[in-house]
Amino acid sequence: MKVRVLILPRRGLLDPEGRAVKEMLQDEGFPVRDVKVGKVVELDVEEGTDIRAIAEKYLVNPLVEEYIIE
Repeated sequence: MKVRVLILPRRGLLDPEGRAVKEMLQDEGFPVRDVKVGKVVELDVEEGTDIRAIAEKYLVNPLVEEYIIE
């Protein structure tokens, strides 16, 4: 089973990469409101694997990041 974990900066925290991309796009005339730059971790695991435990223990820094499992 393939699973993706999308990791993004927590809301309200600074995202300098996202800010730089947003400003560049706006300077080029694209009407974007917000940009977040994160990372995607793709896992190929056996059915029943506790993806949440993997994400919380090894992939995500809970102080500055949040995640979505797809």
